[in-house]
Amino acid sequence: MEAKGNGKRKARMILFGLEIVIILGMLIVLYLVLNQTNDGPRMVELNPQVLEIHEEVRQLKEEGGSMLGYRNIALFGLDAETDNQLYKSSHSDSIMIASINLDTGDIRLVSVYRDTYLNLGSDEDEEHWKYWKATQAYFYGGAEQAVKMLNMNLDMDITDFVAVGYKGLRGVIDGLGGIYIDVDEVERKHLNNYQIGVSAVLKCDYTPVEEAGYQLLNGLQAVSYCRIRATAGDDFKRTARQREVLKAIEARAKETDLVTLTKVFNDCMGDIYTSLDSGDILALLADIGKYSIVEESGFPQENLRTTGNIGAKKSCVIPLDLEANVVWLHQFLFGDEDYSVTESVKEYGRQIEEDTSPYLRR
Repeated sequence: MEAKGNGKRKARMILFGLEIVIILGMLIVLYLVLNQTNDGPRMVELNPQVLEIHEEVRQLKEEGGSMLGYRNIALFGLDAETDNQLYKSSHSDSIMIASINLDTGDIRLVSVYRDTYLNLGSDEDEEHWKYWKATQAYFYGGAEQAVKMLNMNLDMDITDFVAVGYKGLRGVIDGLGGIYIDVDEVERKHLNNYQIGVSAVLKCDYTPVEEAGYQLLNGLQAVSYCRIRATAGDDFKRTARQREVLKAIEARAKETDLVTLTKVFNDCMGDIYTSLDSGDILALLADIGKYSIVEESGFPQENLRTTGNIGAKKSCVIPLDLEANVVWLHQFLFGDEDYSVTESVKEYGRQIEEDTSPYLRR
């Protein structure tokens, strides 16, 4: 049931979640675009009734709980090779939650590792596959299924999402004139090796990075930097690089003139699939200078996770204690020091332990 073929693997050589948050880093551009003759992104309205927002979570927010005053948006970067795969049948190789404090404009960003073993909320006939890698949710049921998965397992109240394919990342970074990244010597070597494969996918030439240090990377170099996984930390470190590049894009966008930003955004507009309409976006645009990424992290937490081969489901990131991870997440995003998870999350945690512990004991 995993994606097959070299074509898919090559497609995954592009890191996609970074493109998603360009929307947040360039909010002012949307104001200009949406007031011009532009069809805008592909849009859909998700039905909150099927997104599995736990009743306890709804009540907590309505009663003035810690999530009140925050807007949570799911960000998906896909291995989509065609426009139709923006909607389904592609894997979300990058999964993030952007939590926006509507009073302060602070954005906290959490990567949910794509291989995290969770309840997909799937209606698959084969019960064996209901629990699997988080990335499979989008493949089976598109954005709605993937948002449902996040709400179910993490006690979230997400109703909005942004999803993109890989086409625009190189063009966005080049359109901004490149981004500044501190590249160490080990990373430099791997970066150049990845450029060979990425340039083959994009059918373009590449320029080797000649020395380590803080420097301006072009689009192809930045994409290749994001792909590095052969250093210490593997996928976890690679996800950190994603967020590093994302923040560099945000910084570069904020110092770029509006004419250039408008052109850059228009160039990538067609690769966006989202539930946000112009009203939603304009509400976020009230004060572009107010919004900034202030903290970022990954889920599950390092001291609350492990990895292992779970039979036919292969290598997974396993939350050793789903309840403890969700408690940490609500503390990180909302400052809730006393969060108690729902009974559903406790049930999912027990099932995850039951499914994975026999493999971890080997």
